[in-house]
Amino acid sequence: MGGFTRILHSGKPDDLMDEIPTVVVDPLPKGIKDHGYVVLHRPYAFKQWLDTYAADIEEEYVLMTEPDHLYLRGMPLFATPNRAAAFPFFYIDPKKPEFTPIVQKYNEVKAPIDAFAPIGNSPVMISVESLSRVVPKWHDLAVAMKQDPVADKAFGWVIEMWAYSIASAQVGVTYELHPEMMLQPPWDDSFRVKGKEAYIIHYTYGQDFAKSGEATPGKIGEWHFDKRDFTGFPPKEKIPMPPRDAHEVIQKMMTIINEGITELPHWP
Repeated sequence: MGGFTRILHSGKPDDLMDEIPTVVVDPLPKGIKDHGYVVLHRPYAFKQWLDTYAADIEEEYVLMTEPDHLYLRGMPLFATPNRAAAFPFFYIDPKKPEFTPIVQKYNEVKAPIDAFAPIGNSPVMISVESLSRVVPKWHDLAVAMKQDPVADKAFGWVIEMWAYSIASAQVGVTYELHPEMMLQPPWDDSFRVKGKEAYIIHYTYGQDFAKSGEATPGKIGEWHFDKRDFTGFPPKEKIPMPPRDAHEVIQKMMTIINEGITELPHWP
């Protein structure tokens, strides 16, 4: 792995520029409405990165990842020149009757339904050449689908992920699925997925646990952590650890987060 690059699509530097190598790109042009959906800017950000910065990296492959991915260990090269690698999401299911007609509406090349992988753009390991084929179509589809009331209602907050899957099928990029790429607590409570050690913890869901250590998803627990509680401002100090008997994944997740709070030199 060559290193990390953050793509910042605010159009201006922020106060994290010294923490991680960052390239600043523009948000969507003013004529394109995001309807409050900030993720719609992501495909356009990657398009700008490919056009302006991609030639500066030596690596033939990139791993697209997100700020709420915590790394347990380095990931090997799963991708090949002819096939990318990705984590499968259960809710990206083109074969579901309520989703298939929308997928087919945007299936301009008439790709078979099996060509639509149950993925988003992250985590994805892919060659730069393949990514350069996917991104323009990803951008166009994400914008078009967000303006489509039927698609927007059906796909909601993951419409950009659907756009990535559909775009890949349109340009012929295929994926090998790796469930072990990522854990998603509280649902994943072990570091192994189908017998394989995982690489990333994704803290996308709110975490609620009783004092007994039992997870209580959907119900605010006696111990609670949700990244959304810190939208716009970081925690000022270490976060209390989960109950002692809570599973190993949530224990590790909070240990890593607290290490960041403690060790980053410019933490607020």
